[in-house]
Amino acid sequence: MSEKEKMLMGELYRPWDDELVMDRSRARQITHALNQTKNTEEHYRHQLMEDLFGTIAGEMTLEPPFYCDYGYNIHVGDGFFANFNCVFLDICPITIGDRVLIGPNVQLYTALHPMDRETRAKGLESGRPITIGDDVWIGGGAIINPGVTIGNNVVIGSGAVVTKDLPDNVFAAGSPAKVIRTVE
Repeated sequence: MSEKEKMLMGELYRPWDDELVMDRSRARQITHALNQTKNTEEHYRHQLMEDLFGTIAGEMTLEPPFYCDYGYNIHVGDGFFANFNCVFLDICPITIGDRVLIGPNVQLYTALHPMDRETRAKGLESGRPITIGDDVWIGGGAIINPGVTIGNNVVIGSGAVVTKDLPDNVFAAGSPAKVIRTVE
């Protein structure tokens, strides 16, 4: 099994593998170009996002700067909006539903490092996917941790650190994020 296949399956892998280094380099080149675009270059910006992301299901807006590891593991639905300075560490899939609004400085992390000191010292990594449902609003500065699934119609407060799955129709906030109340 290749290191890339291991990475995508969430198993321990070697991130310095040549194929993965090349994939990250490609993503850095595209995000650099994206982050240099002007507001008047919306068509070019969209072309770059199509080259970078795994899938785009419809209309989307992404305000640069934006950073990611690979890009091809990011899948967004229709009506996606991400504000300035978002970081998506996509060693595993990040799947985002329709009409999702992401505030500035939001960070989505699929990457994990081993808790075991000896394994971590070898430089091995792994990851777990993130899934975000439809009609979700993630407030500025929120962090979504590896393996989290966020239901439909969820609002996440600014600065929240989401460490566990969130069900449909809730407002969650805090660090770690906790369900505060239901929403309509």
